Amino acid sequence: MGVLGWKERSGASLKVAAEAMGVSYRQAKRIWKRYKVHKGAGLVHLGRGRKADRGYGLEMRDKVLRVYGERYRGFGPTLASEKLLEEDGIRLDHETLRRWLMAQGMWERKRKPRRHRQRRERRPCFGDLVQVDGSHHEWFEGRGPKGCLLSMVDDATGITLALMAEEETTEAAMVLLREWIVTYGIPRALYTDRKNVYIVERERRPEEIMAGREPLSAFGKVCRKLGIRIIAARSPQAKGRVERKHGVYQDRWVKELGLKGWMTLPGRTGFWERSLKSSMTSSPGTRQAKRTTTVPGYGHLP
Repeated sequence: MGVLGWKERSGASLKVAAEAMGVSYRQAKRIWKRYKVHKGAGLVHLGRGRKADRGYGLEMRDKVLRVYGERYRGFGPTLASEKLLEEDGIRLDHETLRRWLMAQGMWERKRKPRRHRQRRERRPCFGDLVQVDGSHHEWFEGRGPKGCLLSMVDDATGITLALMAEEETTEAAMVLLREWIVTYGIPRALYTDRKNVYIVERERRPEEIMAGREPLSAFGKVCRKLGIRIIAARSPQAKGRVERKHGVYQDRWVKELGLKGWMTLPGRTGFWERSLKSSMTSSPGTRQAKRTTTVPGYGHLP
């Protein structure tokens, strides 16, 4: 508006004004024509304030907000949009839902400060390295006992297999490892924390010194027979891939269980088996495709 006002007062040519505005001569002619008729109001985009042709009506908006308030309050927009489609047959983009919820004060953007860490490069092949960890959490939000979600995440692809148990025990770890081997093959290495389920941290006994062996847990002995190497992490951040998965599960699966109204683990194995081989294997919560490896290959032991 400043350039056009200057042109009007000084009588400068439209070519000079176009260069000053950084637009083509033809565009400047169109702008000047609207300016002469409507002055400053003519510079506002003609579509401003108009309802979009593909926009949703107020009835649709009110229905979605009512269903969200009744069934999905506290759900993030992405998860809520998925549940609206799965449970209620309402197809709505998560960003549209986010705007509606924020306008009503039903959701606010949550930003977490991030500490900079240089991430380790992924292994090149599926099965080269599998991260293992258990997540102890109030999965039933006080309706039932705590549980431990034990997960195996492939470092190269992000493929995940998980098992819900009461505790992170040797038996649970072996059941999960067996399921991975049956489904995918024998991994070359497991990246674990330093719990005594996986690692034994004590002085070697005389018979172990004589035999030249390191002390092993029951799980470690099984892995040695299978040719699987166990690598112990020094910090939770070292197992970042599986730790981030657990963050997703603790947000989404708590809400899934709440919708189902479940309060205990026994008798619910069918649900978990379906989950492990479908949603969890494909990174639940993000619905992202499995990551591709930098050098595609199959790294499991023959």
